[in-house]
Amino acid sequence: MVADEAARRAEDSARRAVVAVWRIESARIVATLTRHTGDFALAEDLAQEALADALAQWPERGVPRNGAAWLTAVAKRKAIDHWRRRERLDDRVAAIAHDLEREQDEAADALPWDPDEIDDDVLRLVFIACHPLLAPQARVALTLRVVAGLETAEIARAFLVPVATVQQRIVRAKQALADAHVPFEAPPRGERAQRLAAVLGVLYVIFTEGHAATAGDDWMRPDLAREAIRLVRTLAALQPDEPEVHGLLALLELTAARFPARVDAQGEPVLLADQDRRRWDRGAIRRGRAALARAEGFGRGLGPYALQAAIAECHAVAADVASTDWARIVALYGGLEQVAPSPVVTLNKAVAVSMAGGPGAALAIVDRLAGEKALAIGHLLPSVRGELLSRLGRDDEARAAFAQAAERTQNERERAILLARAATR
Repeated sequence: MVADEAARRAEDSARRAVVAVWRIESARIVATLTRHTGDFALAEDLAQEALADALAQWPERGVPRNGAAWLTAVAKRKAIDHWRRRERLDDRVAAIAHDLEREQDEAADALPWDPDEIDDDVLRLVFIACHPLLAPQARVALTLRVVAGLETAEIARAFLVPVATVQQRIVRAKQALADAHVPFEAPPRGERAQRLAAVLGVLYVIFTEGHAATAGDDWMRPDLAREAIRLVRTLAALQPDEPEVHGLLALLELTAARFPARVDAQGEPVLLADQDRRRWDRGAIRRGRAALARAEGFGRGLGPYALQAAIAECHAVAADVASTDWARIVALYGGLEQVAPSPVVTLNKAVAVSMAGGPGAALAIVDRLAGEKALAIGHLLPSVRGELLSRLGRDDEARAAFAQAAERTQNERERAILLARAATR
């Protein structure tokens, strides 16, 4: 009986290890396989097959020292088997076999580093997924699926479209890249500009999903957010003369600085007004402010990401909510509305207006957004409306708004907060 329980625990531990490795390393594994096979769809299939092998073998044989390397090696061997079954014994088979046996030697014999070369498989994968031949929606969907590892349902919720639509976009995008024989090569420096906006956009969305998970039991997905920051740092080194790259890096650093205070010891969410600012990451704040200063230093005006970073800086330098420069935040949101208008930006501006001038003026803005399609499904609009109504003493309406917001969210932690807010009205 005791032995059976110990075996069960060991099996559960191994399976959790598989899930953890996959969650953290899946993008790198798929990116490496895509580089070797030149085929998005095949790379993802091979990675999934290796994942299935890990789920079957690790509980019995133990967790390998380097789980990501184990998965990658198994997937590469499956690629060789795949080509053998298809009688395609060409140079790719030899290349992968050689790679399996002599990776350390290849690394030692590598040529000197080229500052214009994207020497990061995941970032290279992002640039390829943002290929101009794909429609903008397809680029985002493919990148979020393959690089961020988001499920199609999560992507659908993020963009307020049906799951079937996202699935079709991903399938068609993979097929389009395959039909066009797009190589696993990042565009040369001179051709990156036409893809840069799309790359920045998908990296921002990846971070956003890490900052506030659209679904599941966790309030945040820090590993996903950290990977987005790592990729943007790499991109900033490659594109040092692009202000918005530094603007996005500033935004991510300044936002991530609050991560240590966003959950309590039990993993429960802690909202901005209640956070212990002593726990904020001062190193991240310094890095974020330096990146923002660099974006501002180009003298070209602030783009959407830099404007958001400037808003985040206002929070970062304030001792508490009361001393925050809300008037400046309202002005910055006004600028953001000019360069990147969206209902979400206006909703966020309304929150700042409520802090700078009171909930009445903000509620008028929020009510004007009631017919916006982009806010009709999600929980943001009723959540903000509930807070404003609560501050105005309109408790019955606030209770209904919080209840509606709770119904709309797919994140269990967020739902609990909203239900609690409804119960206290």
